[in-house]
Amino acid sequence: MERIKVGLSLHEDLWRQNRDLAEACLRHPFVRGLADGSLASPAFRRYVAQDAFFLGAFARAYAVAIARSAKLETRNTFRDLLDATFRELRLHALYSQKLGIDLVAVRPYAATSAYTDFLLATAWHSSLEETMAAMTPCMRLYAYLGQELAQELAKEQTKTSTDSHPYREWIDTYSGTDFQTNVTRLESLLDSLAADRPPVRQAYRYALECELNFFSAPLETGR
Repeated sequence: MERIKVGLSLHEDLWRQNRDLAEACLRHPFVRGLADGSLASPAFRRYVAQDAFFLGAFARAYAVAIARSAKLETRNTFRDLLDATFRELRLHALYSQKLGIDLVAVRPYAATSAYTDFLLATAWHSSLEETMAAMTPCMRLYAYLGQELAQELAKEQTKTSTDSHPYREWIDTYSGTDFQTNVTRLESLLDSLAADRPPVRQAYRYALECELNFFSAPLETGR
């Protein structure tokens, strides 16, 4: 069994061990386009459609986790996080209305299917602790990206107005207090439910690898 670095919780150590993938996501051309507003609108539309599909699977994984949880307190926390996912899906519905995206007709890209298949297979067939390890990186990564991009946007505000930034709403959502609070709750669940085992570490890292591929897909395809 791998040991957690002294003084760190499990979720902190997993994030530290996989920071290379998080920083690769921050440097990714898709995320840089979100940061400076240069991301082409068609790529963002493709991303929103794929992310809505992904969030549907993420919500289902939460539902399975609720069913598999023995403690009422744990089920209640999962329920709250599931509700937050539904709120995020409503944001995507608003994006789809503005951008003319038909979410009903979405076909998942290979990178999306690989990620959702992994999440659901883990939720149904692996332990609850591995499920937490598979789900936590998504939210922690988006909180990290949201905060980093918000800081970049704040610096730009000292030079010029960013009121017309096309992706400000995305940045505000993932840097916001509500999202950050939900990330903390999910990481607390990971700490309480999971032991420091190789399958837990493998699930966490693979999820971040899926995130990196997920950002590439909207840039690599025009469909």
